[in-house]
Amino acid sequence: MQRDSGHANFRCYDVLHLPALCNPAQQLLWNVKINLSCHCPLEKPPPPLGLSFTTFHPERREWAFNHMTVHKTTGALYIGAVNRVYKLSGNLTLLVSHDTGPEDDNKACYPPLIVQPCSEPLVSTNNINKLLLIDYSQNRLLACGSLYQGVCKLLRLDDLFILVEPSHKKEHYLSSVNQTGTMYGVIVPSQDKDGTLFIGTAVDGKQDYFPTISSRKLPRDPESSAMLDYELHTDFVSSLIKIPSDTLALVSHFDIYYIYGFASGNFVYFLTVQPETPENSLSSSGPSNDLFYTSRIVRLCKDDHKFHSYVSLPIGCVRNRIEYRLLQAAYLGKPGRVLAASLNISAQDDVLFAVFSKGQKQYHHPPDDSALCVFSIQDINAWIKERMQSCYQGEGNLELNWLLGKDVPCTKAPVPIDDSFCGLDINQPLGGSQLVTGHTLYTESRDRMTSVTSYIYNGYCVAFVGTKSGRLKKVIKWRSCRPLTSRTGKHF
Repeated sequence: MQRDSGHANFRCYDVLHLPALCNPAQQLLWNVKINLSCHCPLEKPPPPLGLSFTTFHPERREWAFNHMTVHKTTGALYIGAVNRVYKLSGNLTLLVSHDTGPEDDNKACYPPLIVQPCSEPLVSTNNINKLLLIDYSQNRLLACGSLYQGVCKLLRLDDLFILVEPSHKKEHYLSSVNQTGTMYGVIVPSQDKDGTLFIGTAVDGKQDYFPTISSRKLPRDPESSAMLDYELHTDFVSSLIKIPSDTLALVSHFDIYYIYGFASGNFVYFLTVQPETPENSLSSSGPSNDLFYTSRIVRLCKDDHKFHSYVSLPIGCVRNRIEYRLLQAAYLGKPGRVLAASLNISAQDDVLFAVFSKGQKQYHHPPDDSALCVFSIQDINAWIKERMQSCYQGEGNLELNWLLGKDVPCTKAPVPIDDSFCGLDINQPLGGSQLVTGHTLYTESRDRMTSVTSYIYNGYCVAFVGTKSGRLKKVIKWRSCRPLTSRTGKHF
């Protein structure tokens, strides 16, 4: 089946027989709505119906899978689930299972009861995996859950043996939010020193306890007393940003949801969704359904411990005057030769694939009308550079009302801003209102796209998107004279 999406440069095919198109690990991946490429030749037709495929299930149906990552060298799969972390082989054979819950807990206990007794009633509580990252440089897995105000474990990759479970300092509690899809982390390794963990998380009104974004130490020694400490923390400057209490007082449902993150070049990026705060005032206090939401891209320099380089701009795409502004998922990949030529970049440059739903309302129940878009990181950096240059020329305000609480004018300063500029102690943190607009590749009006990944085959960029109903679509960058079409995977 082939459908014309109305774009001259892309094709999107219906993948009718998903089980035969991907290996078992990738089938599982799409079943839990996590991103990974299917390495599937473009020229092969769908195989016949009735082929069986391998599956892996948790011990209990309600212990859902939350996150998954695949080791880039060994191919081993690591799955963060409710109450478990699993290690599987490439054919979904269970190798190791590590218990993370349930445990007796109460979200009102702070510090957590594992540090000191709590007067609140304790009940058996599930531990929802919220973060699962491989630290390749130290051969370990970082697994963070919802128990005990968001405590993390470092597990040995080989056998999931606990290396350390830091919990004795307030820096060790990341967030007690038990909703998955609200936290994201990026590990930045270093050749000659300890690594850094950048982490963004929703705080669920506990802004005094948890920063919304921070950078933390990842010492090579798991027993180091500095594990997960802030990179910098003084009375005047720190490697963190907190949501001000005034913002929560005026916009009671305000929070920042971190959907995706990645490192590229000298920078770390996060993609977020948050309620809009009007420029003239923070006056919205109605129910969350009445709020307008904005998707934003946040950029920080890897080595900026003072967060002077923090820049946040709205991001989305437009098709036929319809704005797609509610971010659902994203994936950093390579464009391939054909797409790179269309974007006027190198095939080795980074590109960001992102799925957005239509409009800016109902973030928690987004519309089915959705779009797949692509952004070159080169273009994103150009948007950010232009925004910084205009502010250092004294034009406009910092435009970050949720954090600053008021309009703060930009300060004119004769500062040369090149591609590696990491900010000063003026004109920071910096926001903006100009939309970073991507290229719309494909739209779907009936079955909302919820996940995305990409793969390069013979110079062609193939994007795979998962949908709300559990289907898989394959979007291909074809010759410039060919239309965008789609192939959709059968519900499984």
